[in-house]
Amino acid sequence: MTQKITVLQVLPALESGGVERGTIEVANYLSSLGHRSIVISAGGRLVQKLTAHGSEHVQWPIGKKSLFTLRFVIKLRTFLLNNHVDILHVRSRFPAWICYLAWKSLPIDKRPKLITTIHGKYSINAYSAIMAKGEEVIVISNMIREYALSNYDVAPEKLHLNYRGVDLDENPYGYIPTTDWMENWYRDFPETRSKLIITLPARITRWKGQLDFIELITRLITVEPNVHGVIVGETKQNKTHFLDELKEKVKRRGIENHISFTGYRGDVREVMAMSKIVVSLSKEPEAFGRTTIEALSLGIPVIAYSHGGVKEQLTEVLPEGLIDVGNINQACTLCLDWLASPPVVARSHRFTKKNMLDNTLKVYKTALQK
Repeated sequence: MTQKITVLQVLPALESGGVERGTIEVANYLSSLGHRSIVISAGGRLVQKLTAHGSEHVQWPIGKKSLFTLRFVIKLRTFLLNNHVDILHVRSRFPAWICYLAWKSLPIDKRPKLITTIHGKYSINAYSAIMAKGEEVIVISNMIREYALSNYDVAPEKLHLNYRGVDLDENPYGYIPTTDWMENWYRDFPETRSKLIITLPARITRWKGQLDFIELITRLITVEPNVHGVIVGETKQNKTHFLDELKEKVKRRGIENHISFTGYRGDVREVMAMSKIVVSLSKEPEAFGRTTIEALSLGIPVIAYSHGGVKEQLTEVLPEGLIDVGNINQACTLCLDWLASPPVVARSHRFTKKNMLDNTLKVYKTALQK
């Protein structure tokens, strides 16, 4: 695309998570090509990563679910006109409604192209249907494509499959953490030294599988007492009670010395790279599951419940890692097999950041040409 364009991405905040990281990756890519990249959000710890590469950040609490947020409709309308925005790319439901109302209020010839990305299986109602109202709609896995077609009035030709992607330069196959990093890790988590590490990278919430993980580690250590489980992920303010529940379960099982809770980590790559196995035990199907493909890209084998976007990844990269949903016996058996004889993970796959970025730009180009 030789024409320089202005792209505005909108999401609730830039704290952590796959949606946020994908937004930043697209923003940085656009800036690197000379396009103007703007993001509107309530801010967060990832803003620095955004602005450091040339994108602009506008801090509005546009994702706050309140009637007061409707004031941003007029404000955004003016912003779109004053900044000559070519692409308005929305990634979350409440901000999508604000954006849609502002966009719809513009004369047709003054409207930017409206792009939405469906990042998950939302509750099926009129509120969620906004995510299918984009002029072009990006879906991040085949599971999400089928969900959109089954539940919303959306033409198949408007849907663009664009898997989330891993940066192969940042997650190189065979990566080994530095000695300094390892020393700092063992200082913070001495209980993991010389252990067989099995990691569950997922934010602390009931459907992400931490309860199944605790059960898995409980069974594994009866056969292989050198196993140590690591749960990596932040706990949102409204989920602290569940974290307490998890820690209480670990205590009741008497396995405090076999499981570590790290909280939020900006170095998940290193934690996964030092692990023997990474697991994905989400009770509900992941729309994509970025950490799974990151672990596989590092060459670390993954055992995962066979559903959702994670199933699509493993089917291509490491199909022997798929197990029946909720089958902890199967997970335990496979872990023990792989601890004794690790599988070889394929070195190449299509779930790359480069493919994701190129495909995103193609969607923008398609919209602008129509």
